[in-house]
Amino acid sequence: MKKINIVTGHYGSGKTNFSANLAVSLADRGERVTAVDLDIVNPYFRSADFGELFSGKNVELVAPMYANSNLDIPAISFDLERIVSEDGYVVIDVGGDDAGAIALGRYAEAFSAYTDRIDMLYVVNCRRFLTRTASEALELMYEIEAAANMKHTAIVNNTNLLYETTAEVLEQSEGFAKEIAEKAGLPIAYTCVPLGISSKVTNPFPVEIYVKKVWEEE
Repeated sequence: MKKINIVTGHYGSGKTNFSANLAVSLADRGERVTAVDLDIVNPYFRSADFGELFSGKNVELVAPMYANSNLDIPAISFDLERIVSEDGYVVIDVGGDDAGAIALGRYAEAFSAYTDRIDMLYVVNCRRFLTRTASEALELMYEIEAAANMKHTAIVNNTNLLYETTAEVLEQSEGFAKEIAEKAGLPIAYTCVPLGISSKVTNPFPVEIYVKKVWEEE
């Protein structure tokens, strides 16, 4: 696993839940981990929501000053260049679609010094609107790359139906993920598998569903 993990994907792809699981899995290995919320577009389901989870796992959370407030101000209040230069792993949750990737583009030149230590992971979910076909998912991926001025290094198949996900749903998504990977010339880094499900998929990555439904929140 690379030092700097940049996670992108469409709204509803589950990229934030994957980011949280990735950060926690690294911390469980005893690594020093910083989770960065770079989503300055979407106020819902963002890494800043997982402060309590990250604190319990010794994951440092860095988020915009107005995250989790009722102020819709797209301001970055932290030094990301300093964060990625320090020891340990960094997991960066980027805002969905190309609009959200503009924030990442601000750091493209600085990140060029870490090219061999960066994984830019594109999360796909064929059970979500606007990315139900490989062509739709690829179009969005290229739009994100153009906005960020950075290239993805791998695909993450996070096809799911939240609590209704089954082994059959996961296995049916294999062809979708492989088509994207082949056309993009990228490997499939992980296939997310919710805990409790047994499935023979490519590079399984166990995930817990940390994102809560609105009516489950306190």
